[in-house]
Amino acid sequence: MKADVPGTVLKRERARDAVLELIESRSPGDAIPSERALCTLLGVSRPTLRAAVDELVAAGLLVREHGRGMFVAPAKITQELVSADLALSVPQAAGAWSSRLLEFTTLQAGARVGRKLRMSPADEIVYVARLRLVDGVPMAIEHLHIRAALVPGLSAQELEDGDLYEHLRHTHGVHVREAVQAIEPTVVTRAEAQLLEVPELSPALLFERLTSDTAGLPVEYVHSLYRGDRYRIVSRLALGPAAATAGLVRDGHHPGIPPGDFAHGDPIASSTRGDIQAGT
Repeated sequence: MKADVPGTVLKRERARDAVLELIESRSPGDAIPSERALCTLLGVSRPTLRAAVDELVAAGLLVREHGRGMFVAPAKITQELVSADLALSVPQAAGAWSSRLLEFTTLQAGARVGRKLRMSPADEIVYVARLRLVDGVPMAIEHLHIRAALVPGLSAQELEDGDLYEHLRHTHGVHVREAVQAIEPTVVTRAEAQLLEVPELSPALLFERLTSDTAGLPVEYVHSLYRGDRYRIVSRLALGPAAATAGLVRDGHHPGIPPGDFAHGDPIASSTRGDIQAGT
């Protein structure tokens, strides 16, 4: 498993992470460098930087003001939905799910991803971008960041065929148990629209997830974009005492989460919030 020459998706991803690092180090209302300055600082082209910035503006993390520049957006209002035991089971999603690889490489984690995975920025991760399809129709774009030390020899076939968490468990001995996931509305950029076969600025759902194993070690950080015109989330909220229903979840693709250990009865710590915090 060797690093390939970074492609368009990876370049945009690294630019996005760098700008996010700037945002997270500032307060709401603070200015960030201009696009021209960021291009020089990050060593990327103007279209690549613009695509990354457009995504962050659409996600409500940056604000553009004509003639003034770009500023950190106001903090988001957070509403957490958790059950009494801080765990929610997740039902399967319909359809036959498959994957198509867009990027697959090994690289250094960097400051932001390293912080989320509780590892050195110089440590290696496996970066994967893949298009998720349902019955052959594009449904989502996933960006996965996995600790490289946990998955030596991870293959492209594992990322395209079958259940990734099943591969992690049976091939690599990695048993995922818990995930903290955030969901928020956004719109797609031009590049994302082309992959998802929808018009630019179409509505979408942004998922961010931090997954840990049975020992509490962060295994992967993922952010995914799901088509808003074809995908929806239905929550079952317990408003009073009810009989226990643990263990009734069937195998299948979960909202934003590939099926795996979660589908076999392990709980998922779930919250709806503005950002995922490393180590939670």
